[in-house]
Amino acid sequence: MSVLKIKRLRSDAQLPSRATQGSAGYDLYACIEQPVVIEAGESVKIPTGIAIELESENYVALLFARSSMGTKYGVAPANAVGVIDSDYRGEVCVCLRNYSGTAYTVQPQDRIAQLLVLPVDLPQIEEVEELSDTCRGQGGFGSTGR
Repeated sequence: MSVLKIKRLRSDAQLPSRATQGSAGYDLYACIEQPVVIEAGESVKIPTGIAIELESENYVALLFARSSMGTKYGVAPANAVGVIDSDYRGEVCVCLRNYSGTAYTVQPQDRIAQLLVLPVDLPQIEEVEELSDTCRGQGGFGSTGR
């Protein structure tokens, strides 16, 4: 079993936790002293008060939206999926974007994102003159139908 090391950077930081036994990710919590309003169309960086250490360069931590925030309120990570590389040791922050037309308020200790730790395959890069053919070929964006 791999280990995810967590360092609290502030005393009020909450450790990531899983909501249920079947949760794939760990909830991350806003480590803020007062509510933060994210206006419609605005992005705001929210600190979590923690730093992490992944077991090796063969892992990556990914930050995903919490489905309730995205579907109910239109608030999700601004970069769709946040990537925390194995050698990063700074504070984990979540840049939230309000895609809705209504202001959204993040309260202290709100769950703001979910963190998943996944293995990384780091293949050797090989430049080639040709790639193998497939049925799809170069067909992209919508080429397989609606």
